[in-house]
Amino acid sequence: MDPKSVINIIYENSEIFIINKKAGMSVQGGEKIAHPLDEELAKQTGQKVYLVHRLDKDTSGLMIVAKTPAAANKWTKLIGSKEVKKEYIAVCTGRLSQKSGIISEDVIQHGQVKRAVTHYTVEKEWEIEREGEEPVPMCQIRLLLETGRMHQIRIHLAKQGCPIAGDDQHGNFKINKILRKMAGIKHLQLFSVKLTLPIDGKPQTYLLFPDNPIK
Repeated sequence: MDPKSVINIIYENSEIFIINKKAGMSVQGGEKIAHPLDEELAKQTGQKVYLVHRLDKDTSGLMIVAKTPAAANKWTKLIGSKEVKKEYIAVCTGRLSQKSGIISEDVIQHGQVKRAVTHYTVEKEWEIEREGEEPVPMCQIRLLLETGRMHQIRIHLAKQGCPIAGDDQHGNFKINKILRKMAGIKHLQLFSVKLTLPIDGKPQTYLLFPDNPIK
C-alpha cells in the first residue's frame, strides 16, 4: 500500500471509523480519481466501508465512515438530525464586518435552492506584508455547520467578501497566487477540526488542532 494513501484512524467501534482525511484525497471513487478514501480505507482495514457524509477533496480533517449498511443508515440519520456537530477552521483573506454571527444564505445544489446556515467566530486577524503593495488581510475563522450543503462554507465566506485562502473555485485567484508565493499556501485552507457525536449514549468530542492557529 502506498504510504501516501494510509489513512489515520482516530477512533473506531463496531459501527464507525473516525478518520483524519488528508487534503487532496477524494472521498469517493470514480472515473480518473486515483486513491479515493472509500477504496483506500477498505484496502487498509480489509472490509468494505460506507460514506455517511463528505468532505471536499481539498478539505482535510475529521470525518465519520460507517462499517456496515445498517450503521451507514443510522449515522446518516444522526448527522441529519443534528445529533452530530461538525466544526471547521478556515484561514481566509479579507475581513468580516462582525466578529461572530450567523450566515444564513441559500445555496444552489444540483439545480435546486437549498437552505444553508453557518455559525462563525473570528479567532484571529493578521496581515501579510508586500513590498511596495498593500498588505493582504488574513483571518482565522471557526465555523459550526447547522446545515451541510456542498461547498457551503466556501460559498458563504466568499459571498461575505472573505474567501478561504487557496480556494480557486469560489475565492480570489489573484490573491491566491500572491499567497502561494508570499506564504507558501498551496491548497484550500479549510480543516474539519472538531466532531461531537453520541457514542454509547453519551456525547463524545474528537479534536484536531484544538488551540494552534493554522497558517
